Amino acid sequence: MTAMDAERARSSDPSLLQIASFFGRYANLTLGGGSATSAVMHSEIVEKRHWINDDQFGLSFALGRLTPGTNLLACCTAIGWILRGSSGAIVALLASSIPCAIMVVILTALFARWQENSFAQAAIQGAVAAAVGITVKTCWTIAHPYFKPGSRVRVLAIAAAAFLLHVGGLSAISVLLIAVVVGFILPVQK
Repeated sequence: MTAMDAERARSSDPSLLQIASFFGRYANLTLGGGSATSAVMHSEIVEKRHWINDDQFGLSFALGRLTPGTNLLACCTAIGWILRGSSGAIVALLASSIPCAIMVVILTALFARWQENSFAQAAIQGAVAAAVGITVKTCWTIAHPYFKPGSRVRVLAIAAAAFLLHVGGLSAISVLLIAVVVGFILPVQK
């Protein structure tokens, strides 16, 4: 039995219907963008349902960030793959994308009417401010398992360097690749 098989045996294998229900609900109905959705999915899929562990979620999240296109869909697809292979990946992708694509079409049609409405503009500004706070919470949710005594300075240094490099104009993919190399060279002490 491989490590992946042992991990799958530890967690309760969800059915394809459960995967579709999970991603249909959480990937489409969580407000605040991909970061907020990732935080909610982490809480539900790792901490409450125990379908995957922190490392598997972190890998899915990181792979989602490295792929072109919509990062959240790539993350959901990777989680689906971990859960049920190619059929899980397809179900997760479809459940994560079709409902929100329909919602985007509807909201785009309504946006033209909202542009002149001061109440709608105030609501959008509030949503943007909340999204920033939710993004910070997502960062903490993902970094928290690695923020242990002995590695805190390392985690903070890599995060600060990544922030500064990206603000300085380096592409996100370049920053992530540099972080991978730094993480490989300076592994966490266990």
